[in-house]
Amino acid sequence: MMNIKRQLLITLLCAFSFAVPAQQIALLKYNGGGDWYVNPTSLPNLIKFCNANLGMSLDAKPATVEVGSADIFQYPFVHMTGHGNIVFSDAEVDNLRTYLISGGFLHADDNYGMNPYIRREMKKVFPEAEFVELPFNHPIFHQKYNFPNGLPKIHEHDNKPPQAFAIFWEGRMVFLFTYECDLGDGWEDFIVHKDSEATRTKALQMGANILQYVFTR
Repeated sequence: MMNIKRQLLITLLCAFSFAVPAQQIALLKYNGGGDWYVNPTSLPNLIKFCNANLGMSLDAKPATVEVGSADIFQYPFVHMTGHGNIVFSDAEVDNLRTYLISGGFLHADDNYGMNPYIRREMKKVFPEAEFVELPFNHPIFHQKYNFPNGLPKIHEHDNKPPQAFAIFWEGRMVFLFTYECDLGDGWEDFIVHKDSEATRTKALQMGANILQYVFTR
């Protein structure tokens, strides 16, 4: 009996010793007055969906990281959202550029009103690059979930089609801007916007595609 207990203890210790910690993703905290914190249930719900449907092992609780923090390098995927102004300092521009060209990825989801500000600030980060609109046949729309017409429309604002824009560095997508789509609102708890189950599912599936693309490219 003692030998069995000893063997079980050794097995459990080995299991804990080689356990791989869950990967954490992060929400970007930025300056300028924009409400970077606006969708508090979005990332937790997307994480839960990806873990359940894609077999990912993401930490259930996303981190919050500032643009200029060295901690940003801990997170392979960083998400940002908001309605208004965004301002990156020179030090933040340098830090974000280093993060992105070193393998990081930033997804900016326009909650409405972000467009002119994110374009201005990302031009500081990559002055040599342009926003490139992704065609409907881009792989990001055809991961586990197929979106033959590109981004799904989650919330209507200005009667414009949803668009996905990217910045590439040496052939690798480092930045994605989802515009006129409002994916993050669709990831939120039902009680927040009371979107239909079909709408929320589309938003979560597209979000899952983005994460799958980032982690497998």
